[in-house]
Amino acid sequence: MNTQTGQPLLEFVSCPHPEGQHRMAYWRWGDVNARRLVVCAHGLTRQGRDFDRLAQALVSQSPQALQIICPDVVGRGRSDWLSDPAGYQIPQYAADMLAMLGQVNAQMMAQTGDDKPIQTLDWVGTSMGGLIGMVLAGQPGLPLPAPIRRLVLNDVGPAITWSSVQRMQGYVGHFGQFADLDEAAAAMWALSQGFGPVAADVWLDMSAHMTRPGTDGKLTLHYDPAIGVPVRAMTPEIAAAGEVALWALYDQIQAQTLLIRGQDSDLLTPETATVMTQRGPHAQLDTWPGFGHAPTLTGDDQIAVVANFLLGV
Repeated sequence: MNTQTGQPLLEFVSCPHPEGQHRMAYWRWGDVNARRLVVCAHGLTRQGRDFDRLAQALVSQSPQALQIICPDVVGRGRSDWLSDPAGYQIPQYAADMLAMLGQVNAQMMAQTGDDKPIQTLDWVGTSMGGLIGMVLAGQPGLPLPAPIRRLVLNDVGPAITWSSVQRMQGYVGHFGQFADLDEAAAAMWALSQGFGPVAADVWLDMSAHMTRPGTDGKLTLHYDPAIGVPVRAMTPEIAAAGEVALWALYDQIQAQTLLIRGQDSDLLTPETATVMTQRGPHAQLDTWPGFGHAPTLTGDDQIAVVANFLLGV
């Protein structure tokens, strides 16, 4: 974090993919040499600045030096767009996170001279970001700088309802241009009722990071519309096969796990959430009335739940 401005540092990592290389952007809060690291990964159409308030709160509340890294998953925010939309899937996203963590670890090694500078690694994942976290935490042999110690899954699990997939197929990548930020924020809020209560000024600030310049002085959304191509290619059969693979990964997770579920979620059913408390890491379930898919983790009460889980003994 830039201590003079109170804003995160923007950094980039070069990531391999079948077409060559792409850059992924990530935002760093706190002490860049802190040995405690938390990664916050966003949902399907979002970006890393969604976690500004959570990151600032965690840094200020931690009794030890802490750094928070919030990536813009490729195709979103400040990250590159892929030439082949087929790359917009969880395996590529997970590989990009490994590249990012490898770069951060190498930077810290160079600064500190320590061959294992990251002592603890925690993960907060909203929706798609939670799926990425499950892939990383559920494969013990991956070259992470440290095992994932605590995992927050924000309204997501191995099983995702087909109706929620159909909902995503209907809106992802379908957007135009907006006269100004207020119009863009209103359009996004119309699709985001499941986020639960969000203060108007907070939503406007979040929306500012969700837009980029369009044409004729207008604004458009920050992400590559092609991220919707793999989503629209999804079928019930493909989804069922993916669910089997994700349950197998979930069962291997060793991290202490907090599962947050919006009580009105159309993506994570109560039945799936209950099973997640009974197998794998036996997640601690916290159900939030008044929320659907997925809480923004911006309110003080929401932040307190996550902070207590990550920063507690």
